[in-house]
Amino acid sequence: MTDTPDQTPAKPRFGGFLAGPRANMAALAMSVAALGLAAAPYATGGDFDGRVRSYLLNNPEILQEVSLKLEEKAQQSQLVQAREHAREMTARIAANPALLAVDAGDPAFGPADARVTVIEFFDFRCPGCKSTAPEVLRLMQTHPDVRFVFKDWPILDRGTDDTSHYAARAAQAAHRQGKYLPVFQALMAEPALTRTAVDRILAANGVVMPTARTAMASPEIARRLADIQMSAANLGLQGTPTFFINGQASASIQPADIDRAIRAAKAG
Repeated sequence: MTDTPDQTPAKPRFGGFLAGPRANMAALAMSVAALGLAAAPYATGGDFDGRVRSYLLNNPEILQEVSLKLEEKAQQSQLVQAREHAREMTARIAANPALLAVDAGDPAFGPADARVTVIEFFDFRCPGCKSTAPEVLRLMQTHPDVRFVFKDWPILDRGTDDTSHYAARAAQAAHRQGKYLPVFQALMAEPALTRTAVDRILAANGVVMPTARTAMASPEIARRLADIQMSAANLGLQGTPTFFINGQASASIQPADIDRAIRAAKAG
């Protein structure tokens, strides 16, 4: 997830073991080893620093074990926090369903009277959004009886860089021409979005550019994005992507978890 400011848990890797965050983990491992050998100098009169160094060189797996354990603990803590935050958002929606209202202008696909509705808040430059987008589109094919609603929430612009907002306005303009899904797919697949790339994607997907430019500059689309920003703030969203299934906030962004939530909602 990209926070406001990628929440996707990283799988443990061992390359560059003592680089970056792992340096802190290695330091902690050395402290652990030092504690285990703290009494050695008094018992033997030997070189304490040398014994610690020798111990770690002869048992390098300690660094790896401590590093993995710390990462596991950190991920567990993040999951607990994510679940608590999801419960808070769900409670807000239960108290005021209008917070998650689906606007007539929202790109929405699937039966209007569907028993299950999935809503996603996202930014086209969010790495987590990009990684999950292909699976979200597959979920739409797997569950044709479910309504999927897309909330363009550009949050990654900084300073004079407005590419996220430009992409969101472009997607909204494409939606007005019935081209939202192919443009959504292409924007998500573009590794490094720029205004030029956005324009190229619109044209490549049959969007009439003069009409699109007029729509992108319109107060209606500006107001739509402002309304989504207000909804996100009132819901207490902390980053993208964020998924809601029938008003229940998902603590996970993993498509498999979203699929399980959809199936549970259908069975409920």
